[in-house]
Amino acid sequence: MFNRTPKEMNKYWRVGEPMVWLSGAALSLTLLSAAILLLVIMVSGLGVFWPSPLQQLELKDGSLLVGMQTQVEETADHSGMRRQYKIANRDLNGLDFRWIDEAQIVSSSTPADLLVLERAEYGDFFGRLQTLEGKPASLDQLRQALHQVETARAGLSELDQRLIEISYRGEQLRLKLLKIDYHQVAANEPQRIELSAEKQAEADEFERLVKVQSERLNRIHARTAVFSDANGQQKEIVLADILKVYTPNTMSSADKARFYVAKLWELVSGEPRESNTEGGLFPAIFGTVMLIFVMSLFSFPLGVIAAVYLREYAKEGLLVRIVRIAVNNLAGIPSIVYGIFGLGFFVYGIGHSIDVVFFPERLPTPTFGTGGLLWASLTLALLTVPVVIVSTEEALGAIPREMREGSYALGATKFQTLLRVLLPMASPGIMTGLILAMARAAGEVAPLMITGVVKLAPTLPIDGNFPFLHLDRKFMHLGFHIYDIGFQSPNVEAAKPMVFVTALLLVLIVLLMSSVAIRLRNKMKKRYTFGTF
Repeated sequence: MFNRTPKEMNKYWRVGEPMVWLSGAALSLTLLSAAILLLVIMVSGLGVFWPSPLQQLELKDGSLLVGMQTQVEETADHSGMRRQYKIANRDLNGLDFRWIDEAQIVSSSTPADLLVLERAEYGDFFGRLQTLEGKPASLDQLRQALHQVETARAGLSELDQRLIEISYRGEQLRLKLLKIDYHQVAANEPQRIELSAEKQAEADEFERLVKVQSERLNRIHARTAVFSDANGQQKEIVLADILKVYTPNTMSSADKARFYVAKLWELVSGEPRESNTEGGLFPAIFGTVMLIFVMSLFSFPLGVIAAVYLREYAKEGLLVRIVRIAVNNLAGIPSIVYGIFGLGFFVYGIGHSIDVVFFPERLPTPTFGTGGLLWASLTLALLTVPVVIVSTEEALGAIPREMREGSYALGATKFQTLLRVLLPMASPGIMTGLILAMARAAGEVAPLMITGVVKLAPTLPIDGNFPFLHLDRKFMHLGFHIYDIGFQSPNVEAAKPMVFVTALLLVLIVLLMSSVAIRLRNKMKKRYTFGTF
């Protein structure tokens, strides 16, 4: 480069070769940063599910400590190193993690009899088995007892389902009675009496089944075991509260691998527990996918129709230019502003009007006049529709004029040309806009916080009761889940791994949905275009 003549240098810069190298370097740096980000998230999040060995430490003060080592760092005065251990036993110690200076450690061992108990409440318990139902017992006997408890609890599933069905029928009868009382028509009095009798029968049956359930649960919860921590402090634990028991110090590599796969499956299929810091993420995954899907049903047609009108039908003038400027500027408005608009217009405006017209008997309790999946989806649709409009307009504008003229010359109308020529040829560009819209909607949290997302949703938006899809229900979302456990959780250290895991799942969902859309776009590109796009 430095040996070139001035004429060659002028040509070198005029051709733009330096810009090509800079663009390549920028792209490489972006891909490298994304790869490093994914690697950090995977290492920080997925590593927590591997069963690390339980260490028993003897400290200089004579006490013992059992825990899993999680971090090692230099002390604040740079005089040595310190280790962080997950010590669990929150109900005994009051905390889950503890820092220990290496200078305070006298000895370290990994006894084979140390157990890890995963519990429904208070997190994990590290210790040793003392007695089972008042008698000394082995680990095999404990596992057999846990299996019996799990079998007995599984037998309650049919009873639980009946209670859910009765509760649903009772709620429907209550709503029908509310409607009759609201209209106060004398001719409906016999129907009201009949519905009241049915409602009372359902309530009596519900109360009877609850008593049966309580009796069975009491029998299940009567079975307990006593465990002790490293210093001999004992804790009685109900067997029904123990979800899993294992001995990490005696597990083989194959056992650990099977355990790891089972934990990953629990993550994507289970329910959250312990303030969302443990358990699974299925409700949040389902809510995220449903939100993106419903949002796309509104955003995609609206954006394409608006773009088609602006490009193909609207006459160029001041009004059209103002509309285009407004659309471009809408893409830069902060998302929280859309959230405020969605709350005021959709929830308090349209939602309240729906309640007044269709559900007046339920007021002041709102049905659609409160946050839900429908209003959150519409809010995100408004947020992302400018992206779809701009990309569709650009795709339509890139089609050669000869394609339109050739279609008209063959006798096609303007609508036929649009439907059979222009839209198929523009479909790759339209899909690009949809991909960008889905990616942005998946990561937005601020608008959702005031239009329907919650920390823990009691039910999913889809169930077996008519109308099956309940868009008025509140839902969970992976993005809000990250915010909640990362900034609102009282147990920060315990929440850290779940933050990384949730972020990884959110990225994977976006990549999966975008990959499907990109594949469809590439198929359309091969079929309908010839180098234009």
